[in-house]
Amino acid sequence: MTNRSGIGIDTHALVDGRPLTLGGISIPFDKGLSGHSDGDVLIHAIIDALLGGAGLGDIGTHFPSSDPQYKDVASTELLQQTLDLLKNSGWRATYVDATILAEQPTLSPFIKQIAQSLATSLN
Repeated sequence: MTNRSGIGIDTHALVDGRPLTLGGISIPFDKGLSGHSDGDVLIHAIIDALLGGAGLGDIGTHFPSSDPQYKDVASTELLQQTLDLLKNSGWRATYVDATILAEQPTLSPFIKQIAQSLATSLN
């Protein structure tokens, strides 16, 4: 089997009036991430890495923000659809490593929960 790797990066601004979701987990905070979907930058970066590694484009190719069906969609759903795309193209994710760059909030109390959520989502 051929191995490939991909790199994904995503950024969204923190804004008032939205929940903060990272790795499929709701994080208690007074702001959330802007975006057409739920704004989960961690899952978006993982999706970009998976698609890029498989040579299947990027998140905007498959889930454009101009498409109303993705308005406020949970990024875990986009991840599931991405895994289906990979499977149908003969690929599968075998290892994912991700780094979150954030000044706030403190994420250390949620890292294990985020890792478990991603492990479950990625099978």
